[in-house]
Amino acid sequence: MSPKISDFGMARIFGGDQTEGNTNRVVGTYGYMAPEYAIDGLFSVKSDVYSFGILLLEILSGKKNRMSFHPSQGLNLVAHAWNLWKDGKPLELIDTCLENSCILLEFVRCLRISFLCLQQHHEDRPNMSFVVMMLHGESSLPEPKEPITLVRKKLSSPSKNPSLSTNEITITELEAR
Repeated sequence: MSPKISDFGMARIFGGDQTEGNTNRVVGTYGYMAPEYAIDGLFSVKSDVYSFGILLLEILSGKKNRMSFHPSQGLNLVAHAWNLWKDGKPLELIDTCLENSCILLEFVRCLRISFLCLQQHHEDRPNMSFVVMMLHGESSLPEPKEPITLVRKKLSSPSKNPSLSTNEITITELEAR
């Protein structure tokens, strides 16, 4: 429950009147980057909305996005949370620190807002001013579509798994020494 926000390097790339852009190299923290930025280097004002959705999900669950759930399936936090949502069991995600002190309807509302922020296409994500209105309960919430879940797969050699191609996309996690 000690979130640390340290990647504000993107703010320096944006011009004052700019709402979208393209970079020559991707910088930031993997796992918090919007998919269009991590994959194509495209960023917009909705890129931060995605990062906020991850942060909100981590606060609600008390778990890191980089944790693996059901290792055999390679589920990350987003995929795990979405599966619980689909199965009608969103309260199983709640952080034990919050169980006795939060209003369950507000927890579910915040979880839904998180999913809205984690939409695959940036045009499907709300802007931050609308996120703030939703958090204050000032607007009704649309039903979220399935969020993008970058699922970790265990890599094996092509001879062991013929379905893997040379074009298989992977995500590499870097750990500090």
